[in-house]
Amino acid sequence: MRLLIVDDEPIEREGMEAIIQKAFPDLLIEQAKNGKMAIELANTFQPDLVLMDIMMPGINGLEAIEAMKVSHPTTKFVMVTAFDMFDYARQAIKLGVKDYLLKPSKASEIVITVGRVLDECQKELEAENNSKMQIEKWEQALTLAETDIVTQLLFDHVHEVHIDMLVDMLETRSTLEKFVVVLVLPEGAHHYYLSIKEKVRATGDAWIGALNGRQLPLIIFRDSKSSFRSQAIALAKSILSLGNEQQGTEWFMGIGQVCENLDEIRLSYQEAVIATMDTTLAVKYRFYMDVPALTLETDNHIIKQQQKEFFDHIRLGDWAAIRTRLLEVIQQYENVGNSLIYTQQRILELLWVANRVMDEMGMETNALFFSFQANDYRQLRTETLLLLEQMNAVYNAHYDQREADKIHQIQQYIREHSHEDISLDALAYRVNLSPIYISKMFKEKLGVNYIDYLTECRIEKAKKLLNDPEKSLKEITFEIGYHEPNYFSKVFKKMCGVSPKEYRKTLWTKKAEV
Repeated sequence: MRLLIVDDEPIEREGMEAIIQKAFPDLLIEQAKNGKMAIELANTFQPDLVLMDIMMPGINGLEAIEAMKVSHPTTKFVMVTAFDMFDYARQAIKLGVKDYLLKPSKASEIVITVGRVLDECQKELEAENNSKMQIEKWEQALTLAETDIVTQLLFDHVHEVHIDMLVDMLETRSTLEKFVVVLVLPEGAHHYYLSIKEKVRATGDAWIGALNGRQLPLIIFRDSKSSFRSQAIALAKSILSLGNEQQGTEWFMGIGQVCENLDEIRLSYQEAVIATMDTTLAVKYRFYMDVPALTLETDNHIIKQQQKEFFDHIRLGDWAAIRTRLLEVIQQYENVGNSLIYTQQRILELLWVANRVMDEMGMETNALFFSFQANDYRQLRTETLLLLEQMNAVYNAHYDQREADKIHQIQQYIREHSHEDISLDALAYRVNLSPIYISKMFKEKLGVNYIDYLTECRIEKAKKLLNDPEKSLKEITFEIGYHEPNYFSKVFKKMCGVSPKEYRKTLWTKKAEV
Protein backbone atom coordinates (compact mmCIF):
# COMPACT_ATOMS: atom_id res chain seq x y z
CA MET A 1 0.00 0.00 0.00
CA ARG A 2 1.15 3.55 -0.76
CA LEU A 3 0.59 6.69 1.32
CA LEU A 4 1.32 10.31 0.35
CA ILE A 5 1.77 13.01 3.00
CA VAL A 6 1.09 16.55 1.72
CA ASP A 7 1.99 19.47 4.00
CA ASP A 8 3.88 22.73 3.54
CA GLU A 9 5.61 22.30 6.95
CA PRO A 10 8.61 19.91 6.78
CA ILE A 11 8.47 19.17 10.50
CA GLU A 12 4.80 18.17 10.19
CA ARG A 13 5.56 15.84 7.28
CA GLU A 14 8.54 14.21 9.01
CA GLY A 15 6.69 13.75 12.29
CA MET A 16 3.64 12.24 10.55
CA GLU A 17 5.82 9.86 8.53
CA ALA A 18 7.73 8.68 11.61
CA ILE A 19 4.51 7.87 13.48
CA ILE A 20 2.88 6.07 10.54
CA GLN A 21 5.99 4.16 9.44
CA LYS A 22 6.47 2.78 12.95
CA ALA A 23 2.87 1.54 13.07
CA PHE A 24 2.83 0.27 9.45
CA PRO A 25 6.39 -0.78 8.54
CA ASP A 26 5.36 -2.28 5.16
CA LEU A 27 3.73 0.94 4.00
CA LEU A 28 5.44 2.90 1.20
CA ILE A 29 5.42 6.61 2.05
CA GLU A 30 6.22 9.70 -0.04
CA GLN A 31 6.01 13.43 0.77
CA ALA A 32 4.90 16.52 -1.13
CA LYS A 33 5.35 20.09 0.15
CA ASN A 34 2.44 21.67 -1.72
CA GLY A 35 -0.71 20.92 -3.76
CA LYS A 36 0.97 21.27 -7.16
CA MET A 37 3.71 18.78 -6.25
CA ALA A 38 1.09 16.41 -4.80
CA ILE A 39 -0.85 16.36 -8.08
CA GLU A 40 2.33 15.63 -10.07
CA LEU A 41 3.59 12.99 -7.63
CA ALA A 42 0.23 11.20 -7.61
CA ASN A 43 0.63 10.39 -11.31
CA THR A 44 3.87 8.45 -10.72
CA PHE A 45 3.48 7.22 -7.13
CA GLN A 46 -0.20 6.15 -7.45
CA PRO A 47 -1.05 6.52 -3.73
CA ASP A 48 -3.83 4.51 -2.12
CA LEU A 49 -4.21 7.08 0.66
CA VAL A 50 -3.33 10.80 0.86
CA LEU A 51 -3.01 12.79 4.09
CA MET A 52 -3.77 16.27 2.76
CA ASP A 53 -3.09 19.51 4.60
CA ILE A 54 -5.81 21.99 3.74
CA MET A 55 -4.18 25.39 4.22
CA MET A 56 -1.20 25.59 1.84
CA PRO A 57 0.08 28.43 -0.39
CA GLY A 58 -0.81 28.23 -4.06
CA ILE A 59 -3.12 25.27 -4.69
CA ASN A 60 -4.79 24.50 -1.37
CA GLY A 61 -5.63 21.00 -0.15
CA LEU A 62 -9.26 20.93 -1.30
CA GLU A 63 -8.27 22.12 -4.79
CA ALA A 64 -5.55 19.47 -4.94
CA ILE A 65 -8.00 16.73 -3.86
CA GLU A 66 -10.48 17.82 -6.53
CA ALA A 67 -7.79 17.67 -9.22
CA MET A 68 -6.38 14.33 -8.07
CA LYS A 69 -9.83 12.67 -7.94
CA VAL A 70 -10.19 13.15 -11.69
CA SER A 71 -7.16 10.96 -12.54
CA HIS A 72 -7.21 8.77 -9.42
CA PRO A 73 -10.85 8.13 -8.51
CA THR A 74 -10.05 5.21 -6.16
CA THR A 75 -7.51 7.14 -4.06
CA LYS A 76 -8.72 7.90 -0.55
CA PHE A 77 -8.11 11.18 1.31
CA VAL A 78 -7.84 12.23 4.94
CA MET A 79 -7.82 15.98 5.70
CA VAL A 80 -5.18 17.34 8.03
CA THR A 81 -5.97 20.82 9.27
CA ALA A 82 -5.57 23.17 12.22
CA PHE A 83 -8.98 24.69 11.46
CA ASP A 84 -12.15 22.86 12.49
CA MET A 85 -14.38 24.82 10.18
CA PHE A 86 -17.79 23.80 8.84
CA ASP A 87 -17.21 25.08 5.27
CA TYR A 88 -14.10 22.95 4.87
CA ALA A 89 -15.87 19.91 6.22
CA ARG A 90 -18.81 20.40 3.86
CA GLN A 91 -16.56 20.70 0.80
CA ALA A 92 -14.51 17.72 1.95
CA ILE A 93 -17.64 15.55 2.19
CA LYS A 94 -18.58 16.48 -1.38
CA LEU A 95 -15.11 15.38 -2.50
CA GLY A 96 -15.44 12.06 -0.72
CA VAL A 97 -12.82 12.68 1.97
CA LYS A 98 -12.85 9.69 4.35
CA ASP A 99 -11.84 11.39 7.60
CA TYR A 100 -9.92 14.32 9.07
CA LEU A 101 -7.17 14.92 11.62
CA LEU A 102 -6.82 18.11 13.62
CA LYS A 103 -3.40 19.59 14.21
CA PRO A 104 -1.89 18.66 16.53
CA SER A 105 -3.13 15.05 16.83
CA LYS A 106 -2.06 12.31 19.17
CA ALA A 107 0.02 9.55 17.63
CA SER A 108 -2.66 7.03 18.60
CA GLU A 109 -5.35 9.03 16.77
CA ILE A 110 -3.21 9.22 13.64
CA VAL A 111 -2.56 5.45 13.71
CA ILE A 112 -6.24 4.60 14.26
CA THR A 113 -7.45 6.91 11.48
CA VAL A 114 -4.81 5.83 8.96
CA GLY A 115 -5.29 2.15 9.88
CA ARG A 116 -9.04 2.35 9.38
CA VAL A 117 -8.73 3.87 5.89
CA LEU A 118 -5.92 1.47 4.91
CA ASP A 119 -8.15 -1.48 5.91
CA GLU A 120 -10.84 -0.10 3.65
CA CYS A 121 -8.31 0.23 0.81
CA GLN A 122 -7.15 -3.35 1.36
CA LYS A 123 -10.69 -4.74 1.27
CA GLU A 124 -11.48 -2.86 -1.93
CA LEU A 125 -8.26 -4.14 -3.50
CA GLU A 126 -9.09 -7.72 -2.53
CA ALA A 127 -12.61 -7.32 -3.87
CA GLU A 128 -11.22 -6.00 -7.17
CA ASN A 129 -8.78 -8.91 -7.46
CA ASN A 130 -11.55 -11.40 -6.67
CA SER A 131 -13.71 -9.78 -9.31
CA LYS A 132 -10.93 -10.14 -11.90
CA MET A 133 -10.44 -13.78 -10.91
CA GLN A 134 -14.17 -14.42 -11.23
CA ILE A 135 -14.18 -12.85 -14.70
CA GLU A 136 -11.22 -15.02 -15.76
CA LYS A 137 -12.89 -18.15 -14.39
CA TRP A 138 -16.13 -17.27 -16.14
CA GLU A 139 -14.32 -16.79 -19.44
CA GLN A 140 -12.66 -20.19 -18.98
CA ALA A 141 -16.06 -21.72 -18.18
CA LEU A 142 -17.53 -20.20 -21.34
CA THR A 143 -14.75 -21.75 -23.42
CA LEU A 144 -15.40 -25.16 -21.88
CA ALA A 145 -19.15 -24.73 -22.34
CA GLU A 146 -18.65 -23.85 -26.00
CA THR A 147 -16.56 -26.93 -26.80
CA ASP A 148 -18.93 -29.11 -24.76
CA ILE A 149 -21.94 -27.79 -26.70
CA VAL A 150 -20.27 -28.66 -29.99
CA THR A 151 -19.38 -32.13 -28.69
CA GLN A 152 -22.92 -32.80 -27.49
CA LEU A 153 -24.62 -31.51 -30.62
CA LEU A 154 -22.39 -33.14 -33.21
CA PHE A 155 -21.78 -36.46 -31.51
CA ASP A 156 -25.28 -36.73 -29.99
CA HIS A 157 -24.07 -37.21 -26.44
CA VAL A 158 -26.54 -37.31 -23.57
CA HIS A 159 -25.28 -35.36 -20.56
CA GLU A 160 -26.75 -34.65 -17.15
CA VAL A 161 -26.17 -30.94 -17.71
CA HIS A 162 -28.90 -29.89 -20.09
CA ILE A 163 -27.59 -28.33 -23.25
CA ASP A 164 -30.04 -25.43 -22.99
CA MET A 165 -28.23 -24.26 -19.87
CA LEU A 166 -24.91 -24.23 -21.74
CA VAL A 167 -26.45 -22.37 -24.67
CA ASP A 168 -27.83 -19.74 -22.27
CA MET A 169 -24.33 -19.27 -20.82
CA LEU A 170 -22.97 -18.29 -24.23
CA GLU A 171 -25.81 -15.81 -24.85
CA THR A 172 -25.86 -16.74 -28.53
CA ARG A 173 -29.10 -16.64 -30.45
CA SER A 174 -29.23 -20.36 -31.18
CA THR A 175 -32.43 -19.83 -33.17
CA LEU A 176 -30.39 -18.48 -36.09
CA GLU A 177 -29.75 -20.67 -39.11
CA LYS A 178 -26.44 -22.47 -38.86
CA PHE A 179 -24.14 -24.88 -40.64
CA VAL A 180 -21.17 -27.03 -39.72
CA VAL A 181 -17.64 -26.78 -41.03
CA VAL A 182 -15.05 -29.53 -40.51
CA LEU A 183 -11.45 -28.37 -40.82
CA VAL A 184 -8.96 -31.16 -41.56
CA LEU A 185 -5.46 -30.21 -40.40
CA PRO A 186 -2.10 -31.83 -41.11
CA GLU A 187 -0.15 -33.54 -38.35
CA GLY A 188 1.55 -31.08 -36.02
CA ALA A 189 -0.82 -28.18 -36.76
CA HIS A 190 -2.49 -28.22 -33.34
CA HIS A 191 -0.62 -25.06 -32.32
CA TYR A 192 -2.74 -23.18 -34.88
CA TYR A 193 -5.86 -23.75 -32.75
CA LEU A 194 -5.90 -20.29 -31.15
CA SER A 195 -5.11 -18.58 -34.46
CA ILE A 196 -7.98 -20.45 -36.09
CA LYS A 197 -10.31 -19.35 -33.29
CA GLU A 198 -9.30 -15.72 -33.86
CA LYS A 199 -9.97 -16.03 -37.61
CA VAL A 200 -13.39 -17.57 -36.97
CA ARG A 201 -14.31 -14.93 -34.40
CA ALA A 202 -13.32 -12.18 -36.82
CA THR A 203 -15.72 -13.48 -39.49
CA GLY A 204 -18.86 -13.75 -37.34
CA ASP A 205 -20.69 -15.74 -34.68
CA ALA A 206 -19.64 -19.34 -34.20
CA TRP A 207 -19.20 -22.15 -31.68
CA ILE A 208 -15.76 -23.71 -31.88
CA GLY A 209 -15.31 -27.34 -30.89
CA ALA A 210 -12.32 -29.19 -29.51
CA LEU A 211 -9.54 -30.36 -31.81
CA ASN A 212 -10.14 -34.10 -32.21
CA GLY A 213 -7.21 -35.84 -33.86
CA ARG A 214 -6.71 -33.83 -37.05
CA GLN A 215 -10.25 -32.48 -37.23
CA LEU A 216 -11.72 -29.28 -35.85
CA PRO A 217 -15.53 -28.94 -36.01
CA LEU A 218 -17.12 -25.48 -36.15
CA ILE A 219 -20.78 -24.51 -35.88
CA ILE A 220 -21.20 -21.30 -37.90
CA PHE A 221 -24.21 -19.00 -37.55
CA ARG A 222 -25.65 -17.57 -40.72
CA ASP A 223 -24.97 -13.96 -41.59
CA SER A 224 -28.18 -12.46 -42.97
CA LYS A 225 -26.18 -9.80 -44.83
CA SER A 226 -24.58 -12.30 -47.22
CA SER A 227 -25.45 -15.55 -48.94
CA PHE A 228 -24.59 -18.88 -47.33
CA ARG A 229 -22.08 -19.69 -50.05
CA SER A 230 -20.27 -16.33 -49.92
CA GLN A 231 -20.13 -16.45 -46.11
CA ALA A 232 -18.69 -19.97 -46.10
CA ILE A 233 -16.13 -19.19 -48.82
CA ALA A 234 -14.95 -16.06 -47.00
CA LEU A 235 -14.53 -18.11 -43.82
CA ALA A 236 -12.69 -20.85 -45.69
CA LYS A 237 -10.25 -18.43 -47.32
CA SER A 238 -9.59 -16.69 -44.02
CA ILE A 239 -8.82 -19.92 -42.14
CA LEU A 240 -6.96 -21.64 -44.96
CA SER A 241 -4.64 -18.65 -45.26
CA LEU A 242 -3.03 -19.92 -42.05
CA GLY A 243 -2.22 -23.17 -43.83
CA ASN A 244 -0.21 -21.29 -46.43
CA GLU A 245 2.38 -20.66 -43.72
CA GLN A 246 3.14 -24.40 -43.62
CA GLN A 247 4.94 -25.32 -46.79
CA GLY A 248 4.25 -28.79 -48.14
CA THR A 249 1.22 -29.44 -45.95
CA GLU A 250 -2.46 -29.58 -46.82
CA TRP A 251 -5.41 -28.03 -45.00
CA PHE A 252 -8.94 -28.82 -46.15
CA MET A 253 -12.40 -27.69 -45.17
CA GLY A 254 -15.70 -29.55 -45.62
CA ILE A 255 -18.90 -27.48 -45.44
CA GLY A 256 -22.28 -28.95 -44.51
CA GLN A 257 -25.64 -27.51 -45.50
CA VAL A 258 -27.66 -24.95 -43.55
CA CYS A 259 -30.13 -26.12 -40.91
CA GLU A 260 -32.66 -24.15 -38.92
CA ASN A 261 -32.48 -25.74 -35.46
CA LEU A 262 -30.00 -27.52 -33.22
CA ASP A 263 -31.75 -30.87 -33.61
CA GLU A 264 -30.62 -30.99 -37.25
CA ILE A 265 -27.05 -29.85 -36.68
CA ARG A 266 -25.59 -33.36 -36.58
CA LEU A 267 -26.72 -33.98 -40.14
CA SER A 268 -24.86 -30.85 -41.27
CA TYR A 269 -21.78 -32.21 -39.48
CA GLN A 270 -22.02 -35.55 -41.28
CA GLU A 271 -22.38 -33.70 -44.57
CA ALA A 272 -19.26 -31.67 -43.78
CA VAL A 273 -17.38 -34.91 -43.02
CA ILE A 274 -18.43 -36.42 -46.35
CA ALA A 275 -17.33 -33.21 -48.10
CA THR A 276 -13.77 -33.88 -46.84
CA MET A 277 -13.61 -37.29 -48.55
CA ASP A 278 -11.17 -36.05 -51.18
CA THR A 279 -8.63 -33.56 -49.81
CA THR A 280 -6.50 -33.59 -52.98
CA LEU A 281 -8.72 -31.07 -54.79
CA ALA A 282 -7.09 -27.93 -56.10
CA VAL A 283 -9.52 -25.76 -54.13
CA LYS A 284 -9.05 -26.68 -50.48
CA TYR A 285 -12.68 -26.47 -49.46
CA ARG A 286 -15.80 -28.19 -50.71
CA PHE A 287 -19.51 -27.89 -50.05
CA TYR A 288 -21.49 -31.05 -49.44
CA MET A 289 -23.85 -29.97 -52.22
CA ASP A 290 -20.87 -30.05 -54.61
CA VAL A 291 -19.90 -33.65 -53.81
CA PRO A 292 -20.43 -35.65 -57.02
CA ALA A 293 -23.71 -37.47 -56.63
CA LEU A 294 -25.00 -40.45 -58.55
CA THR A 295 -28.68 -40.83 -59.36
CA LEU A 296 -30.41 -41.29 -56.03
CA GLU A 297 -32.00 -44.70 -56.31
CA THR A 298 -32.85 -45.16 -52.65
CA ASP A 299 -34.40 -43.19 -49.84
CA ASN A 300 -32.14 -40.36 -48.69
CA HIS A 301 -33.38 -40.78 -45.12
CA ILE A 302 -32.08 -44.36 -45.07
CA ILE A 303 -28.61 -43.21 -46.16
CA LYS A 304 -28.52 -40.60 -43.41
CA GLN A 305 -29.61 -43.17 -40.85
CA GLN A 306 -26.86 -45.54 -42.03
CA GLN A 307 -24.26 -42.82 -41.56
CA LYS A 308 -25.55 -42.10 -38.05
CA GLU A 309 -25.36 -45.79 -37.11
CA PHE A 310 -21.76 -45.92 -38.31
CA PHE A 311 -20.86 -43.00 -36.08
CA ASP A 312 -22.34 -44.87 -33.11
CA HIS A 313 -20.82 -48.29 -33.89
CA ILE A 314 -17.33 -46.92 -34.44
CA ARG A 315 -17.43 -45.03 -31.17
CA LEU A 316 -18.64 -48.18 -29.42
CA GLY A 317 -15.85 -50.19 -31.05
CA ASP A 318 -18.42 -52.73 -32.21
CA TRP A 319 -16.69 -54.04 -35.31
CA ALA A 320 -18.92 -57.09 -35.58
CA ALA A 321 -21.95 -54.82 -35.87
CA ILE A 322 -20.16 -52.67 -38.48
CA ARG A 323 -19.33 -55.74 -40.56
CA THR A 324 -22.89 -57.04 -40.33
CA ARG A 325 -24.38 -53.67 -41.20
CA LEU A 326 -22.16 -53.17 -44.25
CA LEU A 327 -23.10 -56.56 -45.64
CA GLU A 328 -26.77 -55.83 -44.98
CA VAL A 329 -26.53 -52.52 -46.88
CA ILE A 330 -24.87 -54.21 -49.85
CA GLN A 331 -27.57 -56.89 -49.83
CA GLN A 332 -30.35 -54.29 -49.66
CA TYR A 333 -28.96 -52.39 -52.65
CA GLU A 334 -28.53 -55.62 -54.59
CA ASN A 335 -32.10 -56.73 -53.80
CA VAL A 336 -33.66 -53.51 -55.14
CA GLY A 337 -31.56 -53.63 -58.28
CA ASN A 338 -29.25 -50.65 -57.70
CA SER A 339 -26.30 -50.36 -60.06
CA LEU A 340 -23.01 -51.77 -58.81
CA ILE A 341 -21.28 -48.40 -59.28
CA TYR A 342 -23.91 -46.65 -57.16
CA THR A 343 -23.70 -49.24 -54.39
CA GLN A 344 -19.91 -49.07 -54.29
CA GLN A 345 -20.10 -45.27 -54.00
CA ARG A 346 -22.53 -45.47 -51.08
CA ILE A 347 -20.44 -48.09 -49.26
CA LEU A 348 -17.37 -45.92 -49.73
CA GLU A 349 -19.25 -42.98 -48.18
CA LEU A 350 -20.08 -45.09 -45.13
CA LEU A 351 -16.47 -46.21 -44.81
CA TRP A 352 -15.34 -42.60 -45.05
CA VAL A 353 -17.68 -41.65 -42.22
CA ALA A 354 -16.16 -44.40 -40.08
CA ASN A 355 -12.69 -43.30 -41.15
CA ARG A 356 -13.33 -39.71 -40.07
CA VAL A 357 -14.67 -40.80 -36.68
CA MET A 358 -11.49 -42.82 -36.11
CA ASP A 359 -9.48 -39.76 -37.10
CA GLU A 360 -11.34 -37.73 -34.48
CA MET A 361 -10.39 -40.34 -31.89
CA GLY A 362 -6.72 -39.73 -32.65
CA MET A 363 -6.05 -42.71 -34.91
CA GLU A 364 -3.81 -42.24 -37.94
CA THR A 365 -5.97 -43.52 -40.77
CA ASN A 366 -5.11 -43.73 -44.46
CA ALA A 367 -7.40 -42.58 -47.24
CA LEU A 368 -9.86 -45.30 -48.20
CA PHE A 369 -10.35 -46.28 -51.83
CA PHE A 370 -11.52 -49.39 -53.61
CA SER A 371 -8.55 -50.75 -55.53
CA PHE A 372 -10.73 -51.50 -58.55
CA GLN A 373 -14.27 -51.23 -59.81
CA ALA A 374 -16.04 -54.41 -58.73
CA ASN A 375 -17.44 -56.58 -61.52
CA ASP A 376 -20.15 -58.09 -59.35
CA TYR A 377 -21.57 -57.89 -55.84
CA ARG A 378 -19.42 -60.79 -54.64
CA GLN A 379 -16.26 -58.85 -55.47
CA LEU A 380 -17.72 -55.75 -53.82
CA ARG A 381 -18.33 -57.68 -50.59
CA THR A 382 -14.79 -59.06 -50.62
CA GLU A 383 -13.18 -55.68 -51.26
CA THR A 384 -15.38 -53.98 -48.64
CA LEU A 385 -14.39 -56.50 -45.97
CA LEU A 386 -10.71 -56.03 -46.84
CA LEU A 387 -11.02 -52.28 -46.28
CA LEU A 388 -12.88 -52.92 -43.07
CA GLU A 389 -10.12 -55.24 -41.84
CA GLN A 390 -7.57 -52.50 -42.50
CA MET A 391 -9.58 -50.07 -40.41
CA ASN A 392 -10.06 -52.62 -37.63
CA ALA A 393 -6.30 -53.24 -37.56
CA VAL A 394 -5.62 -49.51 -37.17
CA TYR A 395 -8.20 -49.33 -34.39
CA ASN A 396 -6.64 -52.24 -32.50
CA ALA A 397 -3.11 -50.91 -32.97
CA HIS A 398 -4.18 -47.62 -31.43
CA TYR A 399 -4.21 -49.22 -28.00
CA ASP A 400 -1.40 -51.09 -26.31
CA GLN A 401 -2.41 -54.61 -25.38
CA ARG A 402 -2.93 -54.00 -21.66
CA GLU A 403 -5.04 -50.91 -22.17
CA ALA A 404 -6.96 -52.51 -25.01
CA ASP A 405 -7.71 -55.53 -22.83
CA LYS A 406 -8.90 -53.28 -20.03
CA ILE A 407 -11.12 -51.10 -22.16
CA HIS A 408 -12.58 -54.08 -23.99
CA GLN A 409 -13.20 -55.74 -20.62
CA ILE A 410 -14.97 -52.59 -19.42
CA GLN A 411 -16.99 -52.30 -22.64
CA GLN A 412 -18.02 -55.94 -22.41
CA TYR A 413 -19.03 -55.59 -18.77
CA ILE A 414 -21.09 -52.47 -19.46
CA ARG A 415 -22.82 -54.13 -22.43
CA GLU A 416 -23.72 -57.16 -20.30
CA HIS A 417 -24.76 -55.17 -17.21
CA SER A 418 -26.13 -51.98 -18.76
CA HIS A 419 -29.54 -52.78 -17.23
CA GLU A 420 -28.05 -52.39 -13.76
CA ASP A 421 -27.22 -49.20 -11.85
CA ILE A 422 -23.50 -49.34 -12.67
CA SER A 423 -21.53 -46.71 -10.79
CA LEU A 424 -18.14 -45.59 -12.02
CA ASP A 425 -16.63 -46.43 -8.62
CA ALA A 426 -17.99 -49.99 -8.70
CA LEU A 427 -16.73 -50.46 -12.25
CA ALA A 428 -13.29 -49.13 -11.28
CA TYR A 429 -13.12 -51.55 -8.38
CA ARG A 430 -14.04 -54.46 -10.64
CA VAL A 431 -11.22 -53.83 -13.15
CA ASN A 432 -8.72 -52.55 -10.57
CA LEU A 433 -8.40 -49.04 -12.02
CA SER A 434 -9.14 -45.62 -10.58
CA PRO A 435 -12.48 -43.97 -11.55
CA ILE A 436 -10.59 -40.92 -12.83
CA TYR A 437 -8.44 -43.09 -15.09
CA ILE A 438 -11.46 -44.91 -16.51
CA SER A 439 -13.21 -41.60 -17.18
CA LYS A 440 -10.08 -40.24 -18.88
CA MET A 441 -9.63 -43.42 -20.92
CA PHE A 442 -13.19 -43.30 -22.20
CA LYS A 443 -12.85 -39.67 -23.22
CA GLU A 444 -9.45 -40.01 -24.91
CA LYS A 445 -9.74 -43.47 -26.48
CA LEU A 446 -13.43 -43.76 -27.32
CA GLY A 447 -14.31 -40.09 -27.66
CA VAL A 448 -17.29 -40.42 -25.30
CA ASN A 449 -17.95 -40.11 -21.59
CA TYR A 450 -18.64 -43.19 -19.47
CA ILE A 451 -22.31 -42.23 -19.03
CA ASP A 452 -22.67 -41.71 -22.79
CA TYR A 453 -21.37 -45.20 -23.51
CA LEU A 454 -23.73 -46.70 -20.92
CA THR A 455 -26.61 -44.77 -22.50
CA GLU A 456 -25.74 -46.03 -25.99
CA CYS A 457 -25.65 -49.62 -24.75
CA ARG A 458 -29.04 -49.23 -23.09
CA ILE A 459 -30.58 -47.75 -26.21
CA GLU A 460 -29.16 -50.56 -28.38
CA LYS A 461 -30.75 -53.08 -26.02
CA ALA A 462 -34.01 -51.12 -26.09
CA LYS A 463 -34.12 -51.34 -29.88
CA LYS A 464 -34.00 -55.12 -29.70
CA LEU A 465 -36.66 -55.29 -26.98
CA LEU A 466 -38.98 -52.99 -28.93
CA ASN A 467 -39.13 -55.72 -31.54
CA ASP A 468 -41.07 -57.84 -29.04
CA PRO A 469 -44.78 -56.84 -29.19
CA GLU A 470 -45.44 -58.53 -25.84
CA LYS A 471 -43.29 -56.07 -23.92
CA SER A 472 -44.72 -52.73 -22.86
CA LEU A 473 -42.66 -49.53 -22.88
CA LYS A 474 -42.78 -49.52 -19.10
CA GLU A 475 -41.34 -53.04 -18.95
CA ILE A 476 -38.60 -52.14 -21.41
CA THR A 477 -37.78 -49.02 -19.39
CA PHE A 478 -37.04 -51.05 -16.26
CA GLU A 479 -35.39 -53.89 -18.17
CA ILE A 480 -32.72 -51.66 -19.72
CA GLY A 481 -31.92 -49.88 -16.45
CA TYR A 482 -34.09 -46.76 -16.38
CA HIS A 483 -36.67 -46.02 -13.71
CA GLU A 484 -38.90 -43.51 -15.46
CA PRO A 485 -40.62 -44.24 -18.83
CA ASN A 486 -40.87 -40.56 -19.75
CA TYR A 487 -37.14 -40.08 -19.23
CA PHE A 488 -36.42 -43.22 -21.27
CA SER A 489 -38.56 -41.87 -24.12
CA LYS A 490 -36.75 -38.54 -24.02
CA VAL A 491 -33.31 -40.18 -24.13
CA PHE A 492 -34.37 -42.59 -26.89
CA LYS A 493 -35.67 -39.79 -29.09
CA LYS A 494 -32.50 -37.80 -28.48
CA MET A 495 -30.37 -40.75 -29.55
CA CYS A 496 -32.49 -42.14 -32.41
CA GLY A 497 -34.44 -39.17 -33.71
CA VAL A 498 -37.80 -40.86 -33.09
CA SER A 499 -39.75 -41.87 -29.98
CA PRO A 500 -39.81 -45.53 -28.85
CA LYS A 501 -43.41 -45.81 -30.03
CA GLU A 502 -42.52 -44.45 -33.47
CA TYR A 503 -39.51 -46.76 -33.69
CA ARG A 504 -41.64 -49.78 -32.76
CA LYS A 505 -44.26 -48.80 -35.32
CA THR A 506 -41.53 -48.65 -38.00
CA LEU A 507 -40.35 -52.15 -37.06
CA TRP A 508 -43.85 -53.57 -37.27
CA THR A 509 -44.48 -51.84 -40.59
CA LYS A 510 -41.36 -53.45 -42.06
CA LYS A 511 -42.48 -56.88 -40.77
CA ALA A 512 -45.90 -56.41 -42.35
CA GLU A 513 -44.32 -55.53 -45.68
CA VAL A 514 -42.17 -58.68 -45.57
